[in-house]
Amino acid sequence: MRKFTFTGLAAAGFLVFTACGHSKQVATETAAVSFQKESVKNAILEEDISSALKYLSSDELQGRSTDTDGIEKAAQYIENVFKEQGVKPFFDSYRDTFEVKGLTGYNLVGLVEGTDPQLKDQYIIVGAHYDHVGHAKPFEGDSLANGANDNASGTTAVLELAKFFAENPPKRSILFSLFSAEELGLVGAAELAKEFKAEGIDLYTMFNIEMIGVPMKDRDYMAYLTGYENSNLAEKFNEYSEAQVLGFLPEAKQYSLFQRSDNYPFFKEFNVPAQTISTFDFTNFPYYHHVKDEFEEMDVAHMENLIETIIPGIAGMANSTQKEIKLKEQ
Repeated sequence: MRKFTFTGLAAAGFLVFTACGHSKQVATETAAVSFQKESVKNAILEEDISSALKYLSSDELQGRSTDTDGIEKAAQYIENVFKEQGVKPFFDSYRDTFEVKGLTGYNLVGLVEGTDPQLKDQYIIVGAHYDHVGHAKPFEGDSLANGANDNASGTTAVLELAKFFAENPPKRSILFSLFSAEELGLVGAAELAKEFKAEGIDLYTMFNIEMIGVPMKDRDYMAYLTGYENSNLAEKFNEYSEAQVLGFLPEAKQYSLFQRSDNYPFFKEFNVPAQTISTFDFTNFPYYHHVKDEFEEMDVAHMENLIETIIPGIAGMANSTQKEIKLKEQ
């Protein structure tokens, strides 16, 4: 997260709710959603999350700052996952290269092409930044900031979701996008938003994942959505999921988190629902940009549960016959 100040699922087999229809149709759709929820149980394995998260936040990657050997290793790891899972490059390769402050950065973009002849030309972005700050204020002899929560956790989630949807492609196409240079000012996301705009893609929604390594407490939802009031994304997402997955966190609005993560450049470029989910609520994790943001502080069981729980919502967005996620008039 950018620094701020504070002291099979086959496409044909998954139906989503619509705003109208007869009771028989609603019953059928309800059964389909229930089947969908059942089908994703144990789809995500804790051991896979643990393995990815442990590597991405290891000392070997040296804090993953942009244009270093460490982030290069992270990029190669992500590319290998995409290749192994049959996630195609969107560009000529997985890498979208850009320059920032004399440094070279790489966004990584994998494509799961939609199955519907008409809807596959509409895109959903599922994204996260995979860079971090490299080093931070020394603590107990350690100055290496491994960034397990920020944002190896979100990166791991994107990789797990890419695996799932590569095996279960939906009607719309999904771009699994990992951004570099977020910590330098959302630079990678801004560059990629411009690239996608130049490509003329029809962007439906952008779903960004940031700092999900520890659960929130005493909430009636699993993750909060930045810019909650800007669209009906949370409402529809929870409807697709038949659960209170996404909710409103007052502090997210107070600290303008909507503008402080990689969703924002896509909102500015495309003027479509582009929002971030997170479980970092300012009380549950004291190691933001701290050297103790380590794998050992992460709750892998919580991550497994959250990633599985958001699958039906993403599938709902990717399979609905109409673009049901919309911005609200401000």
